[in-house]
Amino acid sequence: MSEHLDRGRRILEAQPFSRLLGTELVSLSPGRAELSLPLREDLRQQYGFAHGGVLAYLADNALTFAGGTMLDGRIVTLEMKINYLRPGLGERLIARAEAIGAGRSQAVCRCDIVAVDGGVEKLVAAAQGTIAVAPERPGTP
Repeated sequence: MSEHLDRGRRILEAQPFSRLLGTELVSLSPGRAELSLPLREDLRQQYGFAHGGVLAYLADNALTFAGGTMLDGRIVTLEMKINYLRPGLGERLIARAEAIGAGRSQAVCRCDIVAVDGGVEKLVAAAQGTIAVAPERPGTP
């Protein structure tokens, strides 16, 4: 297991919301991240497909992990935009993010989210975001 992946999995495990959803960090390398999430019934909206908030959560985390590998310090999402392309149907969601540009204090990243149904992947959302180094504040972890 790579140093990046090992550290990333510890960070993901420290996020109660990610544990609640059952998110897995599949891969993490400089400038790239892949997250996977089983698409359970309780993560769907009233029409039976993935809730938009679940897709946005996956994009946010994948973008932050990809950007975080390019930066030093405490990393946060500065901004994010997501386009929903089609209903997320199937048994699993996968978010694949990559940094497309990085400086000392921020990285711009993009992310594709696919739904896996019967082994077939379909693109359901695309996102872009800016990941930043958060200023140190006394008394915060």
